[in-house]
Amino acid sequence: MARQRMGQHFLRDLGWRKRILATLPRDNSDTWIEIGAGHGEMTELLAANGRRVVAIEGDPKLAEGLQEKMASSVADCAAVTVVAGDVLEQDFAMLARGERFRVYGNLPYYITSPILHRLFDYADQIDSIHIVIQLEVAERIVAQPGRREYGYLSVACQFYTQPRIALRLPPGAFSPPPKVDSALVEMNLPGERARQNIGDAAAETRFLEFVQSCFSQKRKTLRNNLRSISSEEQIHAALIATGLRLDARAEQLTLAQFAEIFRQLGLD
Repeated sequence: MARQRMGQHFLRDLGWRKRILATLPRDNSDTWIEIGAGHGEMTELLAANGRRVVAIEGDPKLAEGLQEKMASSVADCAAVTVVAGDVLEQDFAMLARGERFRVYGNLPYYITSPILHRLFDYADQIDSIHIVIQLEVAERIVAQPGRREYGYLSVACQFYTQPRIALRLPPGAFSPPPKVDSALVEMNLPGERARQNIGDAAAETRFLEFVQSCFSQKRKTLRNNLRSISSEEQIHAALIATGLRLDARAEQLTLAQFAEIFRQLGLD
């Protein structure tokens, strides 16, 4: 039985599982870290041909059951390691044994953003992220400037990755069915981060905090939102240097323009 407090909706439908699998990279040398493994709905498919899979499950009972299932399964699952615990507390580099890895996850909808930010801490070691999430959140992740859905999450995800919606999944693909539509988002790395050269990890953290400030009140202009972190004169000069109108709003800016204002304000 799914525990609703943990946002558990299991991907029971084999047809949809196979459709998801068909979108994933199939290199047998890949190491996969699976988030929210559940009963192993996708674990066995990921482990085909002996691929190494680290399956993380936050529900202790499910993790125990999955461990037993993998131990008694076919030889393909010999390379599956089950980890019981909170995904936000995991050291992904250690789980991947220092190697590059890919991520698959059927994420609890209510902590999608924290999980993504945790993964971005390991961006230099991740080749791709493939996540099943709420469709509304998926549309925010891939949104472009000028779209209503475009916001901080769009910029953060596109800074680290190149996201696209690979599949849309109906509620009936899950048990129990959620009350919303879902989507599989494919996120290949690197994203704009490789081109913008913001700086070290501390500078990247400051940049994302800066972007959050830009979107803090979407109805206000950038000038109004940035007054808490810079002077009116500096903001004015930065907007002019970036080629923006003085009444520009955050939802109109490209990621490159955010990066340029960040540098112009001397926050890098």
